[in-house]
Amino acid sequence: MHRSYSRIDWFLLNPGLVATYNMLLLLLSFCTLLFEGFEANALTYDHAATVECLSNPHKAQYGGGIIINPELNEGLKGWSTFGNAKIKERVSGGNKFIVAHTRNHPHDSISQKLFLEKDKLYTFSAWLQVSDGNVAVNAVFNTTTGFKHAGTVTAKTNCWSMLKAGLTVNASGPAELYFESKNASVEIWVDSISLQPFTQEQWKSHQVESIEKTRKRKVRIHAVDEQGNPISNATVSFEQKKLSFPFGSAINKNILTNTAYRNWFTSRPFTVTVFENEMKWYANEPSPGQETYADADALLQFAKQHGIRVRGHTVLWEDPQMIQGWVSSLSPSDLAKAVDKRINSVMSKYRGQVIGWDVVNENLHHSFFEDKLGTTASARFYRRAQTIDGTCTLFMNEYNTIEDSRDWSSKPDKYLQKLKDIRGFPGNGNLRLGIGLQGHFSYPPDLSYVRASIDTLASTGLSIWITELDVKNTVGDQQTQARYLEQILRELHAHPKVNGIMLWTAWSPGGCYRMCLTDNNFNNLATGNVVDKLMREWGSRPMVGTTDADGYFEASLFLGDYEVKISHPTLPSSYLSQRFEVSSQDTFLEQPTLVVQVSA
Repeated sequence: MHRSYSRIDWFLLNPGLVATYNMLLLLLSFCTLLFEGFEANALTYDHAATVECLSNPHKAQYGGGIIINPELNEGLKGWSTFGNAKIKERVSGGNKFIVAHTRNHPHDSISQKLFLEKDKLYTFSAWLQVSDGNVAVNAVFNTTTGFKHAGTVTAKTNCWSMLKAGLTVNASGPAELYFESKNASVEIWVDSISLQPFTQEQWKSHQVESIEKTRKRKVRIHAVDEQGNPISNATVSFEQKKLSFPFGSAINKNILTNTAYRNWFTSRPFTVTVFENEMKWYANEPSPGQETYADADALLQFAKQHGIRVRGHTVLWEDPQMIQGWVSSLSPSDLAKAVDKRINSVMSKYRGQVIGWDVVNENLHHSFFEDKLGTTASARFYRRAQTIDGTCTLFMNEYNTIEDSRDWSSKPDKYLQKLKDIRGFPGNGNLRLGIGLQGHFSYPPDLSYVRASIDTLASTGLSIWITELDVKNTVGDQQTQARYLEQILRELHAHPKVNGIMLWTAWSPGGCYRMCLTDNNFNNLATGNVVDKLMREWGSRPMVGTTDADGYFEASLFLGDYEVKISHPTLPSSYLSQRFEVSSQDTFLEQPTLVVQVSA
C-alpha cells in the first residue's frame, strides 16, 4: 500500500538530515551559551502592532528574524508550496509579495521550513491580504509534536492586515510554517514575515526592563537638618503604604460570615476586588420584579471599610445558560424593557461606587440578547450604560483572547472589531470603552502569544484589564499550577499596557471556581504563596539605605504611597518621617526622578 508522507515525516525518515540538524542544534546551543550574557540585553522586544488595514505593509519586524527572504526581495527564495496550492511572486506599487493561488483546501498556501527550539519563545508577525472579501487567515507551524496555531487575523481585500502572534514548541526539531483559511476560494497574499526567537533570559530581561519603565520610578531622598545642611550617613527606610498598580482577588458573600476568610483577605495588600456572583442579574432579580442587592451592598461596604476599590461585574451576560428562566421566556419587546430596567437598576444604584463596569459579558462566544433583540443590541446596551454612569470605563469581558490561539471566536482582531462596531453605532462615538480579558488558562500559558495578543489590543490605546485570572487545577499538581500562575502573573504585570489584574479566586466551602489560594483552613496553597511572594516583590516589603556625603539616597520604587523615615544621632528626635506618592510615568516625563526633601 502506497503511503503519502508529509514533509515532517520525510524529514524524520532521512537519518542524514536528522544528523545534520542535530549537529546544527548542538552548534546553536554552544553559541547560546557563549553569548548568553550578551544576548540577554542585546535584543529588545518590539511591542509595535496595528489593527489598521494599510495600503502597504510595514517592514518585517526584527529584519525577519530567522525567516529567509522575509520581504520577498529575492523572488521565491526560501519559500515553497504547502498542500496543493500554486505560488508566485507579485509586484504592486514597487512592493513585492508572495501569492498562494489555485487553492482547494484550507491548508493550501505558502510555506517555509525552519528549525525551532524547545526553550525559545518565538514572536511571529506577517502582513496578509486576500483576493476577495474579509477572510480569517491563520499562521500554523507543523512541528514534530503536532500543529501549533500561532495566531489569526482577518485579512481583507485591497489593503494589508498585520498578524502579530507567538508560539513555543514542546520539542526541538524541524518545523514548517504555513497559512490556512477555511475559505479555499481566495488567494492568500503574504509579505513582511518575521519569526524572532528569544531565549528565556532575554524574555525575562524584557519583563525587568518594562517594569523599570512603567511600574517604577527613581526617587531621590534628600535629608537636611534645621539649617538646611545635608545629613550624611543617615539611615533611610521606606515603607510602602499602598501599591498603585491595581491588583486583587474576587470575593463572594462567604467573606461576610467567615472570620478566617476575612482575616486572610484583609491581611494582603489587595487594592481592588470584584464580586463573584453577587452583582449579576440572576442574583439581583431571580424572579421578575423581586430585586435584591443585600449581598452586593454588604460586600461593597466591606470593601469600602478596607479601602479596596470594586469593579462592577456584570450588568449583562450573553451566555444563555446564565440567563434566569423568566428572562429566557420573555418576548423580544418584553425582553427589551426588562434589559433596560436591569441596566438602569444596577448601574444607577452603584454609580460612582465602582471603578469600571463589565457591561456585556462574553458577547463574542454567546449571543442570547443579540439573537433576540438584533445584532446592534450590545451597542445599544453600551449607549444606555454611558447615559447612566458616564464617569466609568465600560468594558467588554471575554475569555480565550489571550489564553488560547486556537479559539477564533475571540481572537484579538475580532475582539477589536466588536468594540469598533459598538463605538460606530449612532451616539456611541464618545464611549469610554475598555478591554476586559478574563485570563482563564486551561493549558500551560504561552507567554509569547499572550504578549503579542496584548500588543495588538493595546494598539487601540484603550484601558486593558485582566479580569478573572486563574490557572485550571488540571494542568498538573499544585506546584505546577503555581509555577504557571507565577509565569503568567509576571508576564501580565510587566506588560506596559496592562492597567490592572484581578484573580478569580473567591473562596467557597465547596472549593473555588478553578483555582484556590488557600485550603479550607486558610493556610496558603502553593498558588497563595506565589501571590504573596509577588506582592512583596512588587513593593510591599521595606527598603533600607544610607545617605551619601551630600545627604542623598536614591532608590527605584514601585508606584504607590510611601512613608520614608530618616534616623541619625544628630537629629533632635529619634527619626524624621514624611509621606509621599510615587506617581505614574505619564505624569513625570519632564522630571523622571522624584526628589523628596525631608527636613528636621
